[in-house]
Amino acid sequence: MKYRQLTKEQFESLHEEFARFLASQSIDKKEWEELKEMKPQVAEDEMNIFSDVVWDDVLTRTNYLEHFSPKVVNLFKCEEDEIKRIVIELNRDINVLEQKGYEWLLKNPQDVTVEYLQGSKQYIKERNVEIFDLIEKGSNISKGELFEYFNRLINQ
Repeated sequence: MKYRQLTKEQFESLHEEFARFLASQSIDKKEWEELKEMKPQVAEDEMNIFSDVVWDDVLTRTNYLEHFSPKVVNLFKCEEDEIKRIVIELNRDINVLEQKGYEWLLKNPQDVTVEYLQGSKQYIKERNVEIFDLIEKGSNISKGELFEYFNRLINQ
């Protein structure tokens, strides 16, 4: 398995897509129930294959990630050949995980207690695998507004 199996909730929200996937494998509802009962490893394999297909689709379309901790914000732009990163460190008693702290950062991005680092690196592994690893470590997929905002701010 390339990534990880989808959670029960994810499978439930994708039940129609999973049914179509099984149909593409010539497995109908009755056969699926039999597989789960009589050949659980085969059923597990089908779930793993479907999970990888879903993850690959999601990760291929992912262009930005964000990871927040109380005093540090990591913003990523996932390009085809490299990943760009902006790190925002707060050197004051503010927690950006709280609404008040987050709003403070947006209103005071040039404050002397805010430090910016930026860089980029080529992917070592396959692009989607590296993005998946960042998600597993707590990053969330985003639309990129924060990355682009701070990128403009830093590079003006």
